[in-house]
Amino acid sequence: MAHRLRPEGHDFVGTAPVRLVFAAEVSASPEQVFRALAEDVSGWAQWFPGVRSIQPLDGGAGRDVRLLGGGRFRETVLVAKEPDLYAYRVDVTNAPGVRALVEEWRLAPAGTGTRVQWTFAADGTRAFRAVLRPARPGLGRSFRGAVTRLDRRLAA
Repeated sequence: MAHRLRPEGHDFVGTAPVRLVFAAEVSASPEQVFRALAEDVSGWAQWFPGVRSIQPLDGGAGRDVRLLGGGRFRETVLVAKEPDLYAYRVDVTNAPGVRALVEEWRLAPAGTGTRVQWTFAADGTRAFRAVLRPARPGLGRSFRGAVTRLDRRLAA
């Protein structure tokens, strides 16, 4: 059953009760990575594990996300500042226990490539928070695998 989440702003990334932050370096430029995140929205399914499809909504102001396993998210893009910041909020989901969720992608030059930092900022029921903390290693592996696949895709 889908439910509406608390409509947090971008500042929630710094104040959320649960913040999971992951970083990796890729050889692609910040501009290339930003375009993959913000402009090639449907391409996420090719490089981010677990994503079945993402469709842009409202001229790019929102996204409809479907995950393998049946998870669904309707999102609002909060910040799209090329080439260094892309953030979005989940407005509606069928995931149980979630009360608020904002994700942020920060991109910074690193040598000849890019340092990609992903922050998963969330609030939810006690059970939801209890599940997220031990899920951190798996989310980290998923993130690192995703940016590695994205880097290969951008190099091709």
